[in-house]
Amino acid sequence: MAKVIVIQTGSRSGCTQRQRKTLDALGLKKMNQKVEHEATPQIMGMIRKVLHLVKSEQL
Repeated sequence: MAKVIVIQTGSRSGCTQRQRKTLDALGLKKMNQKVEHEATPQIMGMIRKVLHLVKSEQL
């Protein structure tokens, strides 16, 4: 399966609780933090929900 790198570019402050929990589920706690995940439909859906806070790159 393909991999995706997710980088947090936006701040958590001012976000809804649901968006914060989504960032936590992706493993993002700080600005400019990078995590690598498998590109499953569940992960891609989480990325779409917080697209204004993250940047993603397909590997």
